[in-house]
Amino acid sequence: MRLRALLETDALGLRLLGGEDELDRTVRGVMTTDLRDPSRYLTGGELVLTGLAWRRDAADSEPFVRILAGAGVAGLAAGEAEMGAIPADLVEACTRHRLPLFAVTEAVAFATITEHVVRQVSGERAGDLAAVVDRHRRLMTSGPAGGGPEVVLDLLTSDLDLRAWVLSPTGRQIAGAGAPLPATVSATLAGEHLAAVRTGRRGPHRTTLQGTTYSLFPIRGAGRGASQVAASRDVRETVLSDWLLAVEADAGDWPAARLDLLQGVTQLIAVERDRRDAARTVRRRLAQEVLELVQAGAPPAEIAARLRVAAPVLLPGLGSAPHWQVVVARVDWNEGEEIPAGPVAQSLLEEILVDPMVVGSDTSDRIAVAHAGDEAIALVPLAAVSSIGGDGADADSEGDGEARMLGLHADVLLEAVRAPLSGGLADDGRLTLGVSAAVNSAEGLRGALEEARHARRVAAARPGRVCAAGHHELASHVLLLPFVPDDVRRAFTARLLDPLRDYDRRHRAELVPTLEAFLDCDGSWTRCAARLHLHVNTLRYRVGRIEQLTGRDLSRLEDKLDFFLALRMS
Repeated sequence: MRLRALLETDALGLRLLGGEDELDRTVRGVMTTDLRDPSRYLTGGELVLTGLAWRRDAADSEPFVRILAGAGVAGLAAGEAEMGAIPADLVEACTRHRLPLFAVTEAVAFATITEHVVRQVSGERAGDLAAVVDRHRRLMTSGPAGGGPEVVLDLLTSDLDLRAWVLSPTGRQIAGAGAPLPATVSATLAGEHLAAVRTGRRGPHRTTLQGTTYSLFPIRGAGRGASQVAASRDVRETVLSDWLLAVEADAGDWPAARLDLLQGVTQLIAVERDRRDAARTVRRRLAQEVLELVQAGAPPAEIAARLRVAAPVLLPGLGSAPHWQVVVARVDWNEGEEIPAGPVAQSLLEEILVDPMVVGSDTSDRIAVAHAGDEAIALVPLAAVSSIGGDGADADSEGDGEARMLGLHADVLLEAVRAPLSGGLADDGRLTLGVSAAVNSAEGLRGALEEARHARRVAAARPGRVCAAGHHELASHVLLLPFVPDDVRRAFTARLLDPLRDYDRRHRAELVPTLEAFLDCDGSWTRCAARLHLHVNTLRYRVGRIEQLTGRDLSRLEDKLDFFLALRMS
């Protein structure tokens, strides 16, 4: 049962004082206490009833509420019989800790509330408990060793009629029972989950998409230690790498036993995730060795030898050395100097570089990602020259061009993951990536690394939570524009464009769109007039007005360039 149901029961005499957004919390039991520290008797999910005898002064409210929130209680109900009105300091403390607070009228005994809650919870458990216990036992004996997450999810479907999917932070499907989720739905679910985790809300998180309700359970690696250790860590250390279990059901009214069952399922799947992470150790070590050689300026022959070791691991059965691309990623937090950014970026980059349409946790492990300081650096193998450009000596140049076409592109790379990852980055995090061109030799690897780092810095100079830049932007004005100081940028664009914008607002003359089209047509009167559906004389009048308002001459290359840059920076 949920807190909302208790509030709507008039006979209980509850009045809500705070926490309206948390009324969908599940109540698993009830406890009455006036101890200053009742934590040893709390297991989570309780409605705590108190007569406020523990409170001596206003300073007592904060530690009491902090203890309850830390124990995961569902809500607090304070009786009015002892003190009349509920103290304001208690209301404020509950608001700070997002703990729903109710006032209980003195006309209603705590025993009445206790009896009601116990009767409701016991009734829900009675019809379900035996089945849940049996399912739990079967699931615990049919874990990843017996076939991976799919075995567990199939049991959920066959025995409990629950459709479920395991999703990565980017929304890619790791496992599922039955038909896969549409890509847009899975990406949205991942984003909703990441946003909920960042706000500190307790799972499962529930959301409704296209008329269907989903409950989202976090899957935290079993190898990361006990829950006490996980609770002590900053959530930003894991939020961008943890998987989630999406269940097509509303878990808000589930009894505690069924919720415990799903928690057991997440633990089983966490074992599979830890096994996957362990399998990536070899690839990470290979990438780290190559990176250290490149940064140390090792001879190309030594780097090439290490790459020959890496190629069969990343692309089994490959007949010849592949081309390589380098991708550099960095995660920055506004106030997170103590958070080790390198491992966070490493785990995230390993997921981003996987084709979003690939299902599973093994088939996609063909990328070696290392981290150096706050950066994650990926060595991405492309298809071999001989398999693309043909056989013989002439294949190198032809194959190189084709390999570039088949390589990663920065704008495409983040298209499928930008929305969900923005939820995990919230308002205090940024992800920036840089992508190099393809190289086909050890000699080119150091240049590719520097190219990817430069591209990442270009991305970092742009606005937005998730940004990427590619090597093709490093030979363009695009490389320079992001590094122009904001005050210089504003002054430059205002001097050239503000007179035109003011004129457009007063006269609806569309001088700015005309200027953009004129420059895009390389100053061709006929092509620009045709694009804007204007007579050439009308176009000449508008361009003359632009020159008159700005004092510039659009027949001069220097003035055309100034207008072009002003439009790009505006």
